[in-house]
Amino acid sequence: MKKIITITCIALLLSSCGNKETSVEALAENGSLQELRAKKKELGQQQTELKRQVTLLEDRINQLDKNKHKTIVTALTLTDTVFKHYTEVQGDVETDQNIIIYPQFSGTLTQVYVKEGQNVNKGQLLAKIDDGGLSSQLAQVQSQTALAKTTFERQSRLWDQKIGSEIQYLQAKTNYDAAKNSFDQLQKQLDKTNIRAPFSGTIDQIITDQGSLVTPGQSPLMRIVNTSDMYVKADVPENYLGQVTEGSEVLVDFISLGKTYTGTIRQVSNYINPDNRSFSIQVELPNKDHVLKPNLIATVKLNDYVANNTIVIPNNIVQKNSNNESLIFIYTPETNSTGTVKQTAIKTGKEQNGKIEVSEGLKPGDIVIIEGARTLRDGQQVSIKNTTNEH
Repeated sequence: MKKIITITCIALLLSSCGNKETSVEALAENGSLQELRAKKKELGQQQTELKRQVTLLEDRINQLDKNKHKTIVTALTLTDTVFKHYTEVQGDVETDQNIIIYPQFSGTLTQVYVKEGQNVNKGQLLAKIDDGGLSSQLAQVQSQTALAKTTFERQSRLWDQKIGSEIQYLQAKTNYDAAKNSFDQLQKQLDKTNIRAPFSGTIDQIITDQGSLVTPGQSPLMRIVNTSDMYVKADVPENYLGQVTEGSEVLVDFISLGKTYTGTIRQVSNYINPDNRSFSIQVELPNKDHVLKPNLIATVKLNDYVANNTIVIPNNIVQKNSNNESLIFIYTPETNSTGTVKQTAIKTGKEQNGKIEVSEGLKPGDIVIIEGARTLRDGQQVSIKNTTNEH
């Protein structure tokens, strides 16, 4: 009805204006001053009459349209769902394979065979220190050892044939053992001039340049990091000790990366820190894409509560009265788009990510108001915009 009346009014206006448009233009171009004033007065009177008619129609429309003054709301149909609550603690990404390599031999760093960002394998030669003539000494001792070995083998054969004295045999054996030990010691010293990777990883930083003089324990050469075996270390309050176990799955958020990982608790400390009454945990993380870096800040979410087949609603629709009761509006439909709301007291539980668990007062199939609830009163009729289902 409303649309028909509105369209009729518009048609009348257009028809009236359309019929006069040509004569008004012609009059404006050729008419006298007196004629122009007369036409203006006539059109003003018509305009006033049209406004009066439109106002009359609007008043009648408001009387007939029962939904005109109803508050428009949106609603939510409730279903059973699983509610999980998480406790959040802060942690840092760590790896046991993140070290700075120091030399074990004094001398000049003659060669650096790797560069920053290069992947290396365990045992790979990374750098070389000048041996200071140690290789020449090793060659000399090697020759002496070979001679001592030959002498001992001959003396041993003679001694097996009961030829020669025991003292000659023992002397040859002692000389060979001494020469061999000297060779082995020099070989170990010479090996220390070769800097090798202690594990497979990435050369993160070259600290000392080629040509520098280095000293054991004082001259850091380079940093090597393996990001394949990463974990998050976090401190957990002691009151959660009974709820945190090895093998439990946790969520780990990295705000700087905008990512959330699912990890597994691989270690729970048996020691309570007396300073902050907490114990530490290690959460193993997958890092196939190698985006996790040591010392990256993480938020560890520990699942400390699970409720199956429960009702969950947005916590921003819950209102409090003077008695500190939690109140919501339940919607009862009367037609396809209208209904009545009833204010209902509920009991709530834990909150998580803008959701709150309802322990009493609601059941599956109930329809609650989620938008527009702040301005409603008990028993009010409303016009519903749309209904969604909670999962």
